Amino acid sequence: MRNQPFPDRARVDAFDKVRGLTEYTADLQFRDLLYAMTVPAEIPKGTLEQLSVEDAMRVPGVVRVLTSDDFPPAPVVEEDGPPPPPPTLVTEIAYRGQPIALVLAETLEAAVAGADAVRARFSPAVFAGTMDAPGTKREASDEIKTGDAAAAFADATTVFEATYLSPTQHHNPIELLATTAVWAEGQLTIYESTQYSNGVRGNVARALGLDPSIVHVKCAYLGGGFGQKGAIQRQTALIAQAAILTGRPVKLVMPRGQIFHNATFRPMSRHRVRLGANANGKMIAALYDAEQQQSRTGTFPAADYHEATIRLYGIDNYMGTAADLRIDTQAPGYMRAPHPQASCFAFESAVDEMAYKLELDPLEFRLANDTRTDPKTGHPFSSRHLADCLREGARRFGWERRSPGARSMSLPDGTLVGWGVACGAYPSMTTPTVARLRIGADGRTRFQISGHEMGQGIRTAIAATLIEGLDIDPARLEIVIGDTSTVPQHITAGSWGTASVVPTAARAAQKLRSRIEELLAGRSIPGNLHRKLATVRRPSLEIEVTQLGPGQDASVLEGMPFGGYGVVGPEFPTFTCMSFIAHFVEVHVEPRTRRIRVPRVVSIADCGRVVSPRTAASQVRGGVVWAIGAALHEATEVDPRFGGYLNNDLADYVVPVNADIGDIDVGFIDQPDTLANSVGVKGLGEVAMVGASPAIANAIFHATGKRLRSLPIRVEHLLGA
Repeated sequence: MRNQPFPDRARVDAFDKVRGLTEYTADLQFRDLLYAMTVPAEIPKGTLEQLSVEDAMRVPGVVRVLTSDDFPPAPVVEEDGPPPPPPTLVTEIAYRGQPIALVLAETLEAAVAGADAVRARFSPAVFAGTMDAPGTKREASDEIKTGDAAAAFADATTVFEATYLSPTQHHNPIELLATTAVWAEGQLTIYESTQYSNGVRGNVARALGLDPSIVHVKCAYLGGGFGQKGAIQRQTALIAQAAILTGRPVKLVMPRGQIFHNATFRPMSRHRVRLGANANGKMIAALYDAEQQQSRTGTFPAADYHEATIRLYGIDNYMGTAADLRIDTQAPGYMRAPHPQASCFAFESAVDEMAYKLELDPLEFRLANDTRTDPKTGHPFSSRHLADCLREGARRFGWERRSPGARSMSLPDGTLVGWGVACGAYPSMTTPTVARLRIGADGRTRFQISGHEMGQGIRTAIAATLIEGLDIDPARLEIVIGDTSTVPQHITAGSWGTASVVPTAARAAQKLRSRIEELLAGRSIPGNLHRKLATVRRPSLEIEVTQLGPGQDASVLEGMPFGGYGVVGPEFPTFTCMSFIAHFVEVHVEPRTRRIRVPRVVSIADCGRVVSPRTAASQVRGGVVWAIGAALHEATEVDPRFGGYLNNDLADYVVPVNADIGDIDVGFIDQPDTLANSVGVKGLGEVAMVGASPAIANAIFHATGKRLRSLPIRVEHLLGA
């Protein structure tokens, strides 16, 4: 493959999407379909003592109501085996909204009415609904340590310390959680909006005691995922069992209010950051403690709040601690830029505050603390162009025109103007992949590989790679992903999708070219590959390739068909692979109402080689928009009395709209990372969001002189500033 920039190509799925032809899970229709609706628990903790379904069964159209009696017991968990699947229907209530029954009906309306008619009696227990409530259990996590931070602080001439808070937040992809299960001829086929089709397969098989070989999961497109659909949903096994018991296809589209209470979410987290700098303005020590809300049994790792911050700067002495605060809620989980969104808000705010305390320019302070070596491992970064991101962003933004003092910039009408900068980092990882490529003399090309299309444009990146490497008809290229009946499907998350599948696609193209050369045996035949095959009377040519990450061996492929997790990175045997970004933000604060606006953002990313410029720029814009929401709008409101979420819909869960978004100028360094993989790509989707929220907060301080350390920042927090 040529080592030069990829051309800008249109999205391969754009035409179908704008015409409404793309089918999502909830769009699929089946003959004799039953509609399902779950019945949520009305208490946050306790025991279901009695369940009355008689009134529900009298609702016209209701066919059956499933209870805990209709499900097998939980599978035995082996000490060294995979984690247990989510429970099905059980009588022990662990969180408010937990499903206690499943109503099946001929119509959606009947299913909803039937669910409303189910009556339950509970024995409630004392619960903890917030991090600071009585009954919260604190569990310390592993430490992340380099050097001797405590000793280094003795040599620091300037010390800064503060605590920052990030709220509970929920994913709100437009596509709701949807599952349809079909049981036919001894085979179970599940159509689900998921980022993890192989995981769904393995977990449903274990939950219901089925042979995984008879379970098939398909997900051609998702209407947004962002980590929520990477988790194994509790509803999947419920719908699968309903299809098996009734012998009819069953569909559930979970209402958004129930999704808030059942799906994973970004947990509330508290961050205590202490920084020390020497007389030269060099940061020499960091003490950083993070604690997060956690369910009683959840496993979302608290220590990962340090995965980006320890690598942002060359701080030789870093002590990172973390803890879970276990309360009675459903398990939190991965949400775009899962840990770095919150941790970099805290850390980059603290770095900004340290720059002001030292009376240094925040941009120059960051540049002065750059590093080429991973402080955690001592290994070099495979590539690191964060300083280039800062310099290019500053040039585009016009940073040299910034007045350094707080409240020193304004518009003629008195509007306060603030300019802020912040950096972001995110691990660049990869997964094993298996791919099949078939080219036909009839003009068709079919490529099967692991992956899920969440709107991020993974199909477009794959197509760009194949078209770059092969002379084929682009209009007749079919890319099959998210289907366990083809090749093993790995979870698509963590920004490793493109970095995993694009090198595999490039390798497949190379192998197929070699096979074509062998087939032609030196003959020169004009035309594209389809024409060459037709000329030599070969109907088709098919190859299979396997790609592993650096340091991996073939054993990681064994568990993939059943939901195995083969992620490697960012720490590789001889280097560390990270993606980086710099954000420059201008905010306007209205002098009377203190309304905050973000008229422009400049974001420059270091994600290695950019394979699909159009979708890459879209990823960054989307990440910045989300960061604006996280900084200024989004927070899930918890009712500590009843353990539920109060704003569990898009009417009350505030997100940015078009009027909130100004100009977002996106740029890329576009330098291939030759150590990361053969194509030189690194992850982008997650890092796009990281750092933009603190850049906004830093700009608000520059505009108003008021430093706010809790998100979201709203009008009421600036009154009097």
